[in-house]
Formats: sequence, C-alpha cells, structure tokens
Amino acid sequence: QVQLVESGGGLVQAGGSLRLSCAASGRSFSDFHVGWFRQAPGKEREFVEAISWNGVTKYYADSVKGRFTISRENAKNTVYLQMNSLKPEDTAVYYCAAGLVGTAVGSTTSWSSWGQGTQVTVSS
Repeated sequence: QVQLVESGGGLVQAGGSLRLSCAASGRSFSDFHVGWFRQAPGKEREFVEAISWNGVTKYYADSVKGRFTISRENAKNTVYLQMNSLKPEDTAVYYCAAGLVGTAVGSTTSWSSWGQGTQVTVSS
C-alpha cells in the first residue's frame, strides 16, 4: 500500500490556474500508476487524468484535455496536476489515487489507495 496526501487546492477565479500535488509515502512509489479524480457536490466521483508508473503514458478526460496536465517526479514521490483555464464547473474535491499495473484507470473501484482530497473552488 501507499499513503497519499493531496495539497494545493483553493479558491481561484475563472480563467485562473492552480497546481495540485499528491505526495506519497510507503511502498515504492515508482511501482504505481497515479490518477486524479474529482467529486462535485451531489455528483459521482469522476476520472480526470492518470499517469503511468514511468510517466510515459497519460490519460485524460475529454472535459479537461488541453487545460490540465499531469506529471510526476518519482524521486520526490510526487505527482502534480497543473490546472489552467479553470472553469466554475471544475469546482470539486480533487482526489489522487494509486494503483499497480493493470489498474483500469477510468474506474473508481480499480485503484488501491486514495488520498483525503483537496477542495478546488472556481468562482465566476
């Protein structure tokens, strides 16, 4: 298992930017794919982006493609989500998740470890 802690959330105006961080501890971080999900009030948790264990392969939801960028620094046990051109509909609690090779990246039930989440609020 790996333990995950998100940070970097906050309040930003529409069109602004935020960078979220997901810091890991425990098992070797470089063994894990890492994903970002979000959950808005009254809605189901949804997939945002994911990155493979070696950083080579990335997966994006259509709603964030071209605006959000995922990256990782295995030496720092950290994955980042750079969010640009934020919209009010991006408002949600953002969670990072970790899973070994074979994880179905778009499925919330496939990931083995989850962080506690960080709130992102985008005002119009």
